[in-house]
Amino acid sequence: MNRIEVLKVVAHPVRIAILEKLSDGVKCVSDLEEFLEITQPNISQHLTALRHAGLIDFFIDGRLRCYFLKNPLIPDLLQILKKDYSEDLPGPECCPVTKKGTYPGERRR
Repeated sequence: MNRIEVLKVVAHPVRIAILEKLSDGVKCVSDLEEFLEITQPNISQHLTALRHAGLIDFFIDGRLRCYFLKNPLIPDLLQILKKDYSEDLPGPECCPVTKKGTYPGERRR
């Protein structure tokens, strides 16, 4: 699965929360149900989407389905999403092609 498809699947608050919880270790649906406070069928729909995308997988332990992270990109992606950026990148001094014009925004030095 390419990176754009991964981002499309992950781009949902519940799925990000599920992935964050799974980054702590293996979880069953009942564990996720307590943490997310949404219905089991809703959680299962999100788990199915994540599994079909190849981001997670599961094993069966008796009657329980225990889910875990599968795609190595996910821990890195979650770490980036948790970062707090204090300011924007600075604007250019002028147009890089014509070397004319000025950035109308505030200059930070």
